[in-house]
Amino acid sequence: MQIAVAIPTLNEQESIADVVRSIPRNVVDSVIVADGGSMDQTKKEALRGGADVIDAGRGYGRACLMATVNAVDADIMVFMDGDGADDPTSIATLVAPIRSGDYDFVIGSRVRGEREPGSISWHQIGAGLAAGYGMRLLYGVHYTDMCAFRAIRRDALLALDMREMTYGWNIEMQMRAARAGLRILEVPVPYRRRSGGSSKVAGSLGGTLRAGARIVATFVRVSSQRPADGPRPG
Repeated sequence: MQIAVAIPTLNEQESIADVVRSIPRNVVDSVIVADGGSMDQTKKEALRGGADVIDAGRGYGRACLMATVNAVDADIMVFMDGDGADDPTSIATLVAPIRSGDYDFVIGSRVRGEREPGSISWHQIGAGLAAGYGMRLLYGVHYTDMCAFRAIRRDALLALDMREMTYGWNIEMQMRAARAGLRILEVPVPYRRRSGGSSKVAGSLGGTLRAGARIVATFVRVSSQRPADGPRPG
C-alpha cells in the first residue's frame, strides 16, 4: 500500500527540513508539505528536505484536504505537524493496523503516550479528554485526544465529505469516522517540545480562544447532522 505523509505548514522554517528528512522512507512513499501562505522560508526548506510542496491556501483543514487530493497514488494518508513535536518513527505504528486490513483509521494519543515536559499544556490535554467524552456519548467510540498525528485510508477519508477547513478538521474527522462506522484504533505516541517557531494555537491566548471556538462550533455542527444513508466502509 502506498503511504503519503501530509504536513500542513505556516511559517515553520526552523523545523520543517529536519522533520521531512526524519520521515522513514522505507515506510513512506511520498511527503507533501501543504503550505498555508508562509511568509518565511518554509517552502524552500521543505523542498530542501525532500518534500513535494503545494500552495494550499489559508486554513489548517484546507491544507490537509489539498494534500489528500494531491496524493493521487496514496492508499493511506498520514497527517503530522511540521514543528518537530511528532515522532516520525511512530508512522510505522500508525499505518501497520491499516496495512493489515484490521482498521481504517488510527489516531495517535499524546495523553496515553510519553510526553516531554513542556510539550503540551494542561488545557490541551483537558480539551482532548472532554471532546473524547462527548464523542463517546454520541458514537460509543473511545478517544482521549485530538492529536494531529493520525493515519487513515485515503478512500475512506474522501468518503467522509469533510467540510471544516480550519482547526476543526481534526475533531470533524474523528466524529465523521465514528459516525460512518470506520474501524478506529487509538494508539499511544510520544510527543516532544516543538523544535522551532511558536504554536498557532497554544502559542497565544488569542490563538487558543479562536481554535477552541472553532472546535466547539464544529462539534455542535457535526453532532446535529443526521448520518448519511448508505453502506459503511469496511
